[in-house]
Amino acid sequence: MADEGFTHPRLAAIYDALDPDRSDLDAYLRIVEEFGAREVLDVGCGTGVFALLLAERGIVAVGVDPALASLDVARGKPGSERVRWIHGDARELPPLRVDLVTMTANVAQQIVGADAWRETLRGTYAALRPGGRLVFETRDPARRAWEEWNRETSYALTDVPGAGVVESWVEVTCVAGQLVTFRWTYVFASDGRTLTSDSTLRFRERAEIEAELGARGFVVEDVRDAPDRPGKELVFVARRP
Repeated sequence: MADEGFTHPRLAAIYDALDPDRSDLDAYLRIVEEFGAREVLDVGCGTGVFALLLAERGIVAVGVDPALASLDVARGKPGSERVRWIHGDARELPPLRVDLVTMTANVAQQIVGADAWRETLRGTYAALRPGGRLVFETRDPARRAWEEWNRETSYALTDVPGAGVVESWVEVTCVAGQLVTFRWTYVFASDGRTLTSDSTLRFRERAEIEAELGARGFVVEDVRDAPDRPGKELVFVARRP
């Protein structure tokens, strides 16, 4: 299940305004160009930012997400008619044959269950043409990024068009092995309402990820540094033979 930040209509509507810097997607656009991909499936597309960037460049883009509220935001954006939007996840996709599958930002880590992760890899493999690639990022657990997630470092006041001023901050609520759970809090000045969104990420080790990819039939071509978070994240490039 997706987090409330993506499934609650009021939170989905402000998501882009609270996270306006998507320069992290530049690396994915370069990867699309590097591999000459003409058809791309974006798993966990959210409000559609990356899928729409692809469509603007003439790429055939498909976006899939389990959060209907986020898809509704995506469908309401200019140019959305050029993207094929699918409500669901990578475990049950319609027949596809794309050149590239992406999971940007925290998408791969939000798939916390072992079975769900294996089925996601199986689904992305099936959606790729032979020779196509799966590209995703994951935070290096050794860097313990969650230790910096607190109200002091994350507190923000954002004036959101159509919604007014929103206070927001994040706090970690539980660390259990590879699982880190945290809560975003949002306070709407317009009516004083407070909403929260709980999220859990799995911080997998590199060797574990490589083994799972191999078990699903992928060939790991490369493990790169994330340009926007150097030394903190790993970007996996896996090919369907």
